[in-house]
Amino acid sequence: MKYMLLIYSSPQTWDALSQEDRDRMVREHSALYEELVESGEWVGGNILADRSRTKSVRIRGGERMVVDGPYLEAKEHLAGYDLVECDSMERALEIAARIPDASVCGVEVRPIMDPGGLEM
Repeated sequence: MKYMLLIYSSPQTWDALSQEDRDRMVREHSALYEELVESGEWVGGNILADRSRTKSVRIRGGERMVVDGPYLEAKEHLAGYDLVECDSMERALEIAARIPDASVCGVEVRPIMDPGGLEM
């Protein structure tokens, strides 16, 4: 089954970290990535641009509206994601707990659904 690991961050939290802590988190995430590639569980992932470069699209009354920023107002924003394929939700949760950002903000784990609505 595939799982999307949604990595949330807060600019204030990130800015409060020392450069040493930021470097450590990057190294830890890189090591986890390499392990997941080797185990065959890695499907994909990316770092996302910060919320200042985000646009949201809404259709209202048949008209397209484009607004700056993420759809929801929140202290945290979606900073990146990892897509993994593993045997169970429990394994996906184990992987998510090893993403360094889980120690300062959070990582959401969601099963990927196929277009017919069934878990893949």
